[in-house]
Amino acid sequence: MSKKTLEDRLAELETRLAFQDDVIHTLSEQVAQQELDIRELWHAKQLLHKQLKDISPSNVKKEEDETPPPHY
Repeated sequence: MSKKTLEDRLAELETRLAFQDDVIHTLSEQVAQQELDIRELWHAKQLLHKQLKDISPSNVKKEEDETPPPHY
């Protein structure tokens, strides 16, 4: 291989590496942001679940409030 061909290949590899580093950095930032979004949504879901339980009692009685089954 000629020196020019090696230099061209090296320059192309360096360009690809720089591009890949940029893509990896961008994806890493996006994953971190998505994790924060997921945590925020999870906490909002927990809050809504608690609020729903507080305003809408269950139709199922607690075990201690249930009448015993009839004896035959």
